[in-house]
Order: sequence, then C-alpha cells, then structure tokens
Amino acid sequence: MSYTLLIHLIGEAALMCEAEQLPNPSDSTITVTHLRQRDGKEVSMVDSNATSFIFPWSRVNFIEILGTEEEEEIVGFVRD
Repeated sequence: MSYTLLIHLIGEAALMCEAEQLPNPSDSTITVTHLRQRDGKEVSMVDSNATSFIFPWSRVNFIEILGTEEEEEIVGFVRD
C-alpha cells in the first residue's frame, strides 16, 4: 500500500510525495517517490529524471499522512 505524504521541511515549503511504507522510529531517513509541490507542479530544485528521494530526519519538521478517496467515503458517527 502506498501512502501519500506531505513533508514539511525546516525552512522550506511543504512537498507532496508517495512512500511505500511509513518510517519506523529507529529510521534516520525517509525515502519517498513522486516528489512534487502541493499543487502538483514539479519541484524546481530536483532533476526531472530523479525517481527516489531520501530526506534525513534532521531536515524534517513533521509529516502529514493524507487520506485516500476510499477513506473519505467512510461515514463516521451520524447523529439523528
């Protein structure tokens, strides 16, 4: 299962990407693919032929895990 992530780097704009698995607490880096800006445009600071990206935790402020469309269709508690 692939996860869509929004990575907030220290001092930079947030970047959207995909990850095959979520990082473990013992990991010192996070590896992602399909790096792009929040609006889907290419990131100007990376080569267009690059496929995978490795970020050290020292550069990551926090990560948001974005839900899938399937999860959005699930209806939670409904009050009558």
